[in-house]
Amino acid sequence: MSFKPTPFWLTALAAPFFATPILATAAEATFSLPNEATVGVEVVEELTFESNQTRLNDILLHPTQAASASHSLPNYCVIIGSAQLVDERIRVTTQEATCIETHGADSDIFSGEFSASAYGEDGQYGIACEGSPCTLPPGQTFLLTLDQPVEIEELDNPSRELNQQRQQANGEGIANPIPREAADPEVE
Repeated sequence: MSFKPTPFWLTALAAPFFATPILATAAEATFSLPNEATVGVEVVEELTFESNQTRLNDILLHPTQAASASHSLPNYCVIIGSAQLVDERIRVTTQEATCIETHGADSDIFSGEFSASAYGEDGQYGIACEGSPCTLPPGQTFLLTLDQPVEIEELDNPSRELNQQRQQANGEGIANPIPREAADPEVE
């Protein structure tokens, strides 16, 4: 999986959302959703279809509350997809997701395939588009319906391992490092 480092991706991953987590616990170490599960999402940045443009790739979505959703995503999640303008409807499909499930100071990272399609509030495939140019702004919630079950294994979390090493009181790690005695480079 590859991500292009953009301010929008970083903002989407760092911004908290008020969703209830699904199956992703430290004991299970798997992020799971059943086939045809629905989740509420919105775009991270406004999508605009200019004249003669019918497809946008590498769009970013993040979870949001949706009353009619059957499931919710972890608090920190970014979904990558594409959007296509067909018959005045924006058809959004997704390919990948990266989600971070937090447990106090600890976190689990999941990244993998996430195949879903967007449905508007009217229940039809795609999101209705009115106006020209056709736009889909952040804040406009829509549902993603999974095309297949999602089973994503937890990735290694190097920062968790480093933190565990630093917190070892009687092991090889450093519990409370003592600052070294060194001259202040600012003082002459």
